[in-house]
Amino acid sequence: MPLAELSAKELLSIITHVKQWVGNLRRAKQQRKQESKKALRAVISAVRETTVYLRGLKEEQPKSIDKEERLSLKWTQLAFALEDLGLNKLATRCSIKGRYWANPADYDQDFLERAGMRLADIERMAQKSLKELDS
Repeated sequence: MPLAELSAKELLSIITHVKQWVGNLRRAKQQRKQESKKALRAVISAVRETTVYLRGLKEEQPKSIDKEERLSLKWTQLAFALEDLGLNKLATRCSIKGRYWANPADYDQDFLERAGMRLADIERMAQKSLKELDS
């Protein structure tokens, strides 16, 4: 049907629909951006929590299976959230961290270094992604 054959009411209906669609698309994009920021900030928080636990171990505080379980679950949940947002490289690192805290004896230090698993590397990746979202 040529555009000239549309009534004013039909044309107005199409324009209204397109405006709603564009508005929904913008809201979805903004929501995804906020979800990404929230997940990236949670990664930084997990890095800090893990750093404090490791500092305690260096200061000869006893190992805590309960804390390691919480760290394992936290890193694993972060991996899932990042994967859902398409932040796959960081998700992979968080997943490895989750598996590591489930059973640290399964990983040697060389592997963790090669995989970029140092906490500083993970935090740097999260910070970089946050900056990219804000620009």
